[in-house]
Amino acid sequence: MEVVRLEGVTFKRGEQQILSAIDWQVERQQHSVIMGLNGSGKTTLLKLITGYEWATSGTIKVLGHRFGQTNIHDLRKRIGWVSSSLDERFVTRYQDDALDVVISGAHATIGLYETIGAEKRNKAYHLLNKLGAEQLSTVPFRYLSQGEKRRVMIARALMSEPCLLILDEPCNGLDVYIREELLNTVAAIMALEGGPTVLYVTHHIEEVLPEISHALLMKDGHVIVHGEKRNVLSDETLSECFRLPVHIDWRKERPWLQIKESK
Repeated sequence: MEVVRLEGVTFKRGEQQILSAIDWQVERQQHSVIMGLNGSGKTTLLKLITGYEWATSGTIKVLGHRFGQTNIHDLRKRIGWVSSSLDERFVTRYQDDALDVVISGAHATIGLYETIGAEKRNKAYHLLNKLGAEQLSTVPFRYLSQGEKRRVMIARALMSEPCLLILDEPCNGLDVYIREELLNTVAAIMALEGGPTVLYVTHHIEEVLPEISHALLMKDGHVIVHGEKRNVLSDETLSECFRLPVHIDWRKERPWLQIKESK
């Protein structure tokens, strides 16, 4: 099953060209990492896939639905999204505890606007429990640490049992211990039979887990290369992506980056 297809996608903001001629396809269970420096176009690409931005030209199909011919709000209910920009929209909602935030994922809304039954509350609590965060259920979201917010937002993203899960720099701001704990959680989600296809966005190469099979590298709004992870994440392509000479060392199917010494 095809999860994402972009054909000739461009995006302009005013006169500024943000994305240029993007062609990309993701199949079901083809967990993929999207990499590039800040400003390379990663987040804009995600906003196009989720319908929060509209392509200037080209064709976008997500979960078999072509944009312009489908109900985007309904489609978003099948897409889980975890992003620090989404956190910020909940932090100002002083009345929302962690459980409320998780439940809102079932409706793809910021906040709750209808009476919530026991079934949804139990499901939300169960997801927090699976992520080791059940003790946070009654804590106001704004009081949570960065690592705690990540777990709550992943639980929120899973609330609707999505076919596509987008993780936009989920380890940003985390210390090494909490990062590795969160990556173990992400790996478990990727390993689920029948679970969501994951798009993982980062500019930290060490976050590319063994469960990730494919990669896409971006630079200045263009795709440098995409394909199977081992073919894409090479010294040459990553040196171009990161704009400095690097060497990749693979350990247990996880890449680690070293900057080459200048001669």
